[in-house]
Amino acid sequence: MKNKTVAAWLSFLGGPLGLHRFYLRGVGDWLGWLLPIPTALGLYGMERVRMYGVDDGWSWVLIPLLGFTIAGCALMAIIYGLMTPEKWNARFNAGAPPDAEPGRTSWATIGAVVLALFFGSTVLMASIVFSFQRYFEHQVEEGRKISQ
Repeated sequence: MKNKTVAAWLSFLGGPLGLHRFYLRGVGDWLGWLLPIPTALGLYGMERVRMYGVDDGWSWVLIPLLGFTIAGCALMAIIYGLMTPEKWNARFNAGAPPDAEPGRTSWATIGAVVLALFFGSTVLMASIVFSFQRYFEHQVEEGRKISQ
């Protein structure tokens, strides 16, 4: 039986690696295998910043991929945590009664939801700000080159 609390924590902590998908759907889940790709690209973008500086064009394209992946997985943790026991058990524990224990919400589930909301929204906003800041700085530089 799939536990809602475990799924919420796996989504929050290991979501960018697809751990929650593997827990809920098995190792044959194709989206679970695709999730590490934007995570790795975002980490590569962070490495490019370290190697080439903040003006590297590829870094401001790659780094937000990591942020959006983390934010998306935090959103899934929130969705899992707030799902009613009846809906959880119907979706992930098909043979269980609607009010079975694995679908119930505990304080640990609420903790995962609160932390996912806090960190997910922070990472999402930081990714958006980083992207737009780099994009507009790039536009200003291009404008300077054209006017000279």
